[in-house]
Amino acid sequence: MNTHDFDPGPLQDVAAEQDGQRWTLVFVRDLAHSPAQVWAALTDPDQLGGWSPFLANRDLSALGPATLTMVDRDTSVPLAANVIRVEAPTLLEYTWGEDVLRWELTATGTGTRLTLRHTVAGRDWLPKAAAGWHLCLAVADRMLSGEPIPAIRGQDALDYGWQELHDAYAKELL
Repeated sequence: MNTHDFDPGPLQDVAAEQDGQRWTLVFVRDLAHSPAQVWAALTDPDQLGGWSPFLANRDLSALGPATLTMVDRDTSVPLAANVIRVEAPTLLEYTWGEDVLRWELTATGTGTRLTLRHTVAGRDWLPKAAAGWHLCLAVADRMLSGEPIPAIRGQDALDYGWQELHDAYAKELL
């Protein structure tokens, strides 16, 4: 795949919520796949490795500690994680370093509505997270559709429209 063949698609529905000093990105994307398929993509380490910004050292469908390793070309940074809530196949929540990610899956007539609530330290992180998840979930959608493309992570995201997505989401979130 080259950068000219990849279309990240339109902006997704996003919102910003404040809780004290922390901010939560609410990112909503409809996927034409069943909740069970989306659940597997969110929890199975082999599937996560195909689309997410990190590699997981274990299946995330069980409570307890895990390691999520950020990958950026030749650099890997392991971060402590802890799966704190699992209600398969509708709710997954875990910490990732200082962040909290809550994935909510709702069946629709055409697949699944995925709502990600990603809590970060500062408001300026919201458009960064939105642009990153936008690209990652576009890759996940392709993977689930049987048309996989390589994961778009770290600095490579700049070649696939990350900056344009960041700027557009900043207008929505800041």
